[in-house]
Amino acid sequence: MLSTDTDILKTAEDWRREGRGVAIATVIETWGSAPRPVGSHLVIDDQTNFLGSVSGGCVEGAVITEALDVLAEGKPRMLEFGVADETAWQVGLSCGGRIRVYVERVD
Repeated sequence: MLSTDTDILKTAEDWRREGRGVAIATVIETWGSAPRPVGSHLVIDDQTNFLGSVSGGCVEGAVITEALDVLAEGKPRMLEFGVADETAWQVGLSCGGRIRVYVERVD
């Protein structure tokens, strides 16, 4: 079962209150077939705990890795994932679509 936006944002708030570093990733744009709609969230803490989903599979892992860099550097990032023949089974979307994900630190 996927968490609701309320669950995800509440978790981000709780983790910040506990003193954890927190980043949130949000799907801001999709093209073609995409596993999650615009507005989907993934919250990540500095201990690699996470809740929510922006895509699934390898993309989630890549977003978590990028989120840890965002936490360390303090600068937001725009990520884009799609599929190309040579990378179809690496980090990408095997469904043939593309997504754009914005990752920012929660202060």
